[in-house]
Amino acid sequence: MLTNPSHDVVVIGAGVVGAACAYYAVRAGLTVAVVDRGPVAGGTTGAGEGNLLLSDKAPGPELSLAQLSARLWTELAGELPAAIEYEPKGGLVVAADPAGQQALRAFAAQQTAAGVTAHEVAADQLAKYEPHLAPGLAGGFHYPEDAQVQPALAAAHLLRAARRAGAELYLGEQVIAVVTGADGAVRAVRTPRRTLAAGAVVNAAGTWGGEIAALAGTQLPVLPRRGFVLVTEPLPRLVRHKVYAADYVADVASGSAALQSSGVVEGTPAGSVLIGATRERVGFDRRVSTEALRRLAAQAAALFPVLAGVKVLRTYRGFRPYLPDHLPAIGADPRAPGLYHACGHEGAGIGLAPATGRLIAGQLTGAVPELDLAPFRPERFAS
Repeated sequence: MLTNPSHDVVVIGAGVVGAACAYYAVRAGLTVAVVDRGPVAGGTTGAGEGNLLLSDKAPGPELSLAQLSARLWTELAGELPAAIEYEPKGGLVVAADPAGQQALRAFAAQQTAAGVTAHEVAADQLAKYEPHLAPGLAGGFHYPEDAQVQPALAAAHLLRAARRAGAELYLGEQVIAVVTGADGAVRAVRTPRRTLAAGAVVNAAGTWGGEIAALAGTQLPVLPRRGFVLVTEPLPRLVRHKVYAADYVADVASGSAALQSSGVVEGTPAGSVLIGATRERVGFDRRVSTEALRRLAAQAAALFPVLAGVKVLRTYRGFRPYLPDHLPAIGADPRAPGLYHACGHEGAGIGLAPATGRLIAGQLTGAVPELDLAPFRPERFAS
């Protein structure tokens, strides 16, 4: 029987959400171990674009979480090395026709009322923001608070900072059991190599968060939602902002299992242009979809004709951790005392990671929460 925990908390998952949980837990004075079945950022984080967006979120719990995270990312940019490639470059959402621009206008008005900064851009002003945009667009909205990081590097440096403060990291060790006591409370996690006893366990396993919940004797309906990204050859800086078509917002909010795609284009400090975004629920099928890649290329060229002749060097894909109501599970699970969830962020996990980590650390230490956690409660799917 485990009576003396070796750590205050064990975090399962070395992606950016798990890294943020470890970082803020250590800063709160807790002893921390992080365990992952693969390398740092080996799951969804390593297949992400690094978006830190307010522009795609309607007023509500997720937007509030994103606003807290945006402030925290600004702080982290001053604390972590420049290698995380934090770029507060802003976003530009564009509409193909007047009806689309009117929809953007209504959406932006709601966001502005919730504290988001958004500026309407008339059709004849778009070129001032993005000189290479296709002609004939109806207009758009500029969101100066949107930003970007390199997600794998951000996760790595968050973990490096946590380790310098005393956190332990165990990679290549799959959690095969979550040990509970007779009262159902979580006491430890077990890998093939070791047992890590802890007063609390944080499930930051991303798309595999449902499997960890099941090991603890509870449930969380996390499903994988596959997405592809194209990476071009290095180019001069052609795309200044995160640029996407208006229908991207609808795709993010959709629960459809079918293939959906909308043009999302952005440059990187390395010169490559990243092109997304597709969504589809096909389980953990990692096969390449030529239809998805074709759509991405066509939509990018429609937004930026200059890209039509550019070489695509590679493509990558990953699985977004999807929950049915599009909100992550954050916080204590009353069905398994000692278990905390920090997963189900779908495609927004990079942006929402710092707020998630800070809220989890606050719950672990009994701090007054900075946001109402009720909308994110893990047991909300029990019925």
